[in-house]
Amino acid sequence: MYRRPLLAGALAALALCAAPTAGAQSYPAKSLRFVVPFAAGGPADVVAREVATRLGQQLGQTIVVENMGGGHGVPAMNAVGRAAPDGYTLLMAASGNVTIQPLTMRSSAEAMKRLVPVGMVSSSPHVLVATTKIPVTNVQELIDYARRHPGKVNFGSAGTGGVAHLGMELFKALSRTQIEHIPYKGTSQVMVDLASGEVQALFSSMPSLKALIDKGSIRALGLTAPSKASDTASLPLISATLPGMEYTTWYGLYAPTGTPQPVIDKLNAELRKTLTDPALVARMREQSVDLIASTPAELDARTKQDTEKWGRLIKEENLKID
Repeated sequence: MYRRPLLAGALAALALCAAPTAGAQSYPAKSLRFVVPFAAGGPADVVAREVATRLGQQLGQTIVVENMGGGHGVPAMNAVGRAAPDGYTLLMAASGNVTIQPLTMRSSAEAMKRLVPVGMVSSSPHVLVATTKIPVTNVQELIDYARRHPGKVNFGSAGTGGVAHLGMELFKALSRTQIEHIPYKGTSQVMVDLASGEVQALFSSMPSLKALIDKGSIRALGLTAPSKASDTASLPLISATLPGMEYTTWYGLYAPTGTPQPVIDKLNAELRKTLTDPALVARMREQSVDLIASTPAELDARTKQDTEKWGRLIKEENLKID
């Protein structure tokens, strides 16, 4: 007389246990969305679109890239953090969005709490370049030149509080030089002033620098980290001259907090397969980008590591980042 209720209860329990697995097996059942916190056409957008195309093929669904620039990435982070936690809306964040901005903006820190890591996507060193208007051909000569002209050497950046800005501050602290930061609202104008000599040096990614390097208007001096990319692999490491001068700019994939673990696991597994595709690896190296596959835990550890690194620099140098 009691067997039927017991059997029904057992079946219900099994159904509940199987539900997440079944959901993961059917995922994805529709197109996905990559939100990129930068305007179209920049390095983040290029990486996002290449990876989205290949990952979409891997998942059997289209991935639509949506650019949501401005606001230091906070609008994009909020859009993803407040989306349904079902694995269909993902954030392609740059390292500065998730490591530097949360240190300086409460809104960014709050937005970060609503995101969980899926996996690393790529990593690239910054290239230190100098205008050819000054007599500098290597890192040591730039340091010596800055020491001979205290307060008269300007480093440009695409904006205050970005990785390039803090890279300059790290260079300044380690080299014990008095250099000035000139923030711009993007990369295009700083490149014009760098070529003309209005700005003497800059940290940036190779794709934004290559045209002027090839033209001979600016000179590449070194890298902030090793690279296998064709345009950067032969450049010397800045740390060989200035120990401790190491960092990269990287991109990672994040999902809304509460996304089922089986969905995160599937996304990560397919992302890792995508990032080791030889054709995509070669294509990205042409853009001076090294693809990096990781687990969610490894991305989380990298996020915390860089947050600590930049946080320590901001505190020790008493930096004011608005």
